[in-house]
Formats: sequence, structure tokens, C-alpha cells
Amino acid sequence: MRLVLIAAAGLAAIAQPLPLSLHQAVEIALAPDGNTRLRLAREAAELAKARQAQARASLLPNVDASMTGLNFTRNLRAFGISFPPVPGFQPADIVGPITNFDARVTAGVTVFDFSAWKRVDTARTLTAAAQAEAEAARNAASEQVARAYVAALRAGAALDAAKANIVMAESLLRLTTRQKDAGTGTGIEVVRSEVQLANERQRLLLLENDARKTTLGLARLLNLELDKEIVLTDSLVMPETDPPGLAEALLAARSTRKDLSAQALREQAARRSYEAVKWERLPSVQAFADYGTIGLDVESARATRTFGATLRIPIFDGGRRDARRAEAGVLLRQDQIRTEDLKKQIELDVRLAHDAMSASSKQVAVADEGVALAARELEQARRRYENGVTASLEVVDAQTRLERARDNHVLALYQYNQARIELASAMGSIHRILQ
Repeated sequence: MRLVLIAAAGLAAIAQPLPLSLHQAVEIALAPDGNTRLRLAREAAELAKARQAQARASLLPNVDASMTGLNFTRNLRAFGISFPPVPGFQPADIVGPITNFDARVTAGVTVFDFSAWKRVDTARTLTAAAQAEAEAARNAASEQVARAYVAALRAGAALDAAKANIVMAESLLRLTTRQKDAGTGTGIEVVRSEVQLANERQRLLLLENDARKTTLGLARLLNLELDKEIVLTDSLVMPETDPPGLAEALLAARSTRKDLSAQALREQAARRSYEAVKWERLPSVQAFADYGTIGLDVESARATRTFGATLRIPIFDGGRRDARRAEAGVLLRQDQIRTEDLKKQIELDVRLAHDAMSASSKQVAVADEGVALAARELEQARRRYENGVTASLEVVDAQTRLERARDNHVLALYQYNQARIELASAMGSIHRILQ
């Protein structure tokens, strides 16, 4: 019985709709178990940290402990050792078995290796780049979710407009039926109204499917269960905030775009990697030491130690160093090209988004006026038809123009909000539209 109640509670939780605002949707996407792209970016940042630790380890002391027990025999002749024959005594060629015990601690540290320091700096810079890329992934995920949310809002607004069109078509059908019954209308007008209503119902079915598709796409971006019903709490409206100017937007983009920061850090890392190969020509110094006990057994073991330093002077390596330096130079130039290209792309993104936002704001104003004019035309056409001045075809035409005006209004609002998201994303400040 208890299992049945738990299962029923689970089904009830699944069936309960999830109210979702744009701000909440972005918070879900940015959660640790949210958007997949963001989770991969976090893992890439952790990978860069691990590689930095590996590079730093080459400059830190290495300490090992060992314990060895041996029992061996040796052929002295194999080492070129022989004894002259002695009358009455035959020297043995085989020595042993001998038992040996050795317990020892060894340590080594790099005293000076400039190229290793440069490689550590390179790894540190790449870690910072990975962290900047993770932040850029946050902005990209926020933009992606915002676009999907606005698309779902558009689908919902179009669905509401279709429902209003059905109400309008049903009202016309009732009107033409009354006019026919009163003897002032014709049967063809009733049929025309029925056809109009059937078309609106067909369109409603298509829009319902579109709304479901956009909601499922949003749920997939948020890593939610696809059988979870989502109720959008925001509306497709034009915010009252004024958009930034073009100069302000360009300045903000150059200073806040995390992908540009990440690319600049990657270029810096490539330069340090190039320098690290160049400084491999310098001598390096390593120190080493060991301390332990050695003897025939544990009781007879005596302490011994060794310490010293090694100076390594590179002379010739078959050209491998020059080849690595040439490769590092190519990688550096590639990153320099990518940085310049990204700067130009950012400027293009800002300019296009700013122009789109300016144009779409004017479209919204025109669409508002178009809806008002189409509604007034329909009202006048209905009065003319009710008074017998005109036929129902004029009313149908007025309804069609009102439907088109509503669609234009929804499209203009959608394009404005999308342009607003694009501009905020191009500026690197997508968080502004989420407040």
C-alpha cells in the first residue's frame, strides 16, 4: 500500500505544471546539473587546472622511498676478476650467495630551468583561459535559453491570437446565420463563414503543435524531464527600458565579452609556449640526494648518503628544438589571427543586433497601429453588414486583415525581443535582460 501511495505521489508531482519565468529558466540552466554545454565547459576548466598542476610538479621536489632485499651470487670471471693459482688451493670463481638489505630515501629538485618556469606560466594562462571560456559558456547558455524561451512565448502568443480568431469566426458565423434567418442574408454567406471557421480551427491545431515543440525544446535545454508540463509566466511584450547607443554597446562588448578574454589569454599562452621552447637552450641545474642504510641484513645495516648536482648544457638535439620552436611560432600566429578575427566579428555582431533592435522597435509601433486600425475596420464592417449595407464578404476581408495584423504584431514583438537578446549577448551582458 505504501508503494502505491509513493507511486501516486510521484505521478502527481510529474503531472503538476511547472511555472517558469525567463529568470528561473536561466537559473535552472546555470545550475550544476543544468545545461550540458555549460557542464562540459566546467569540466574543461577542471582539466586545465589539472594540467597546470602537472606542469608545476616539474619544479617541485620529488621524494621517493625504497626498500630492497637481495640474495645473489656473482661470477667473478664475468667481471674480469681472476686469481693466480695457488698450490694446494683453488680460488672460487663464484661468490655467494650474499644477502643484501638496502632501505633508502631519494630526492631530486630542479634548481634552475627557465623553460620549465615558462611552461608553468603557459599552463597557468591556459587555466585562466579555460575559466574565461566557462564564463563565456554561461553567457552562451543564458542566450540560448533566452532565445528558446522567447520562441516559446511567440508560439504561445500566436496560439492565443488563433483562439481569438476562432472566437471572431464563430461570432461571424452566428451573425450570418441570424441574417439568413431574418431574410437579409444568403446561404453562401453562411457557408463562407463556416469555411473561415474551419480554416481557423486547422490553423489552431498547427499552432498547438508548434507551441508544444518549442516548449519541449526549452525543457531539453534546461535538462528537464520531457514529460514535465511547463507554464511560461512571462509575456511577449516590449520592455520600457531604452536600448544602449551603438558607441556604448561597442565599448561594453570589447571590455566584457568573455570569449574575447579567453582568446586573448590563449594567444598569451601561445606566446609563452613559444618562449619556453626558445629558453630551452639555456643550461639547467638539478640537485639530487639520497640517504639510507645498507648491509648484509637489517641488524648490520649502516647509514650511507649521496648528494650532488647536475648541470645540463644543451648542445645539439638533431633539430627537434628548432622544429618545436617553429611549430610554437605557427600556433602563436594562428591565435593572433583568431583574436583579430574575433574582434571584428564582435563589432559586426553588435552593429547588426543594434540595427535589428532599432528596426524592430519601429515595427512594433507600426504593428500596434495596424492592429488598432484593423479592429476598427472590422467593427465598422460588422455594423454595415448588420444594417444590410454590405455583404458578409467585407466582414471576412476585415477579419483576415485583423488576423494578419495580429500575426504581424506577434512577429514584431518576437523580433524585438530576439534582437534585444542578440545585442545583450554581443555586449557580453546577457544578465541585464534577465533582471
